[in-house]
Amino acid sequence: MRYDIAVNWDSEAGVWCAVCDEIPLALESNSFDALVEKVKHVAREILELNKKLDDAAQLCFKVTHLERIA
Repeated sequence: MRYDIAVNWDSEAGVWCAVCDEIPLALESNSFDALVEKVKHVAREILELNKKLDDAAQLCFKVTHLERIA
């Protein structure tokens, strides 16, 4: 199964946020790379606890980063 992870930059808080309702998961981090690693680790744990982890499990990161230019 593929799990879509919505990743957004929160400019007010200065952090990256990751959310996936299907797992369920909501995390944040100051660094994008650290967030990806955190999501991979926590998602695996949650899926194992909920007995949803299988060999076909995939994480698909969908990133949105909006910046004001004016």
